[in-house]
Amino acid sequence: MAEGTGSRVRVVVADRQPLYRRGVAAVLGAERDLVVVGETGDGAQVPALVAKVRADVVLLDLEIDGGGVEACTRLREVRPDARVVVLTHADDDADLAGAVRAGARGYLRKDTAPEELVAAVRTVATGGSLLSPAMASRMLEEFAVLVRRQDSLSGATLSRRELEVLSLVAQGLGNRAIADQLFISENTVKNHVRNIHEKLQVHSRMEAVVRAVRDGLLQIA
Repeated sequence: MAEGTGSRVRVVVADRQPLYRRGVAAVLGAERDLVVVGETGDGAQVPALVAKVRADVVLLDLEIDGGGVEACTRLREVRPDARVVVLTHADDDADLAGAVRAGARGYLRKDTAPEELVAAVRTVATGGSLLSPAMASRMLEEFAVLVRRQDSLSGATLSRRELEVLSLVAQGLGNRAIADQLFISENTVKNHVRNIHEKLQVHSRMEAVVRAVRDGLLQIA
């Protein structure tokens, strides 16, 4: 728990849906060791709000206005000791890669049961990390595939453009955002991603990033 917050974990709820924010606040407010000290529906306000109220844990909607990954990245710069649990409607490899790279300590679906959400806040507040069961299972499957294919990749190379695309994938960007940043069409991005999968013999964006890093094709700071 962050220094100076007393015996209760101080939580900020950042979600684009007011009703969802209030529901989460009600769930956490029923716990003696947790207290909601701030709410916002604007990702751009998250860093300043968290710093102002000295929050220990931030429950952050990945689809919040302004971008959840962007908010998490900026938050790490102004309040690195705040622990972020990102919330999303669906398990997504690119979202997970971006959130983890931005410093998130937890990743949960929004349909998580109230008691699981409370447990998640307590877990990250005490230094732990967590994933939703579905995402944890997917990650294990992805790494199992990597282990089985450990010797199958020999001499695979990616073009300069493919490496640029994969680097942006590793930052959590979707096809549209990658297209905008590289000034190419979204269909071209999709073609590059498909070629990357074929060259690296993988089936998902997450596996492509992990495989490229492991084999020295891509470096992530």
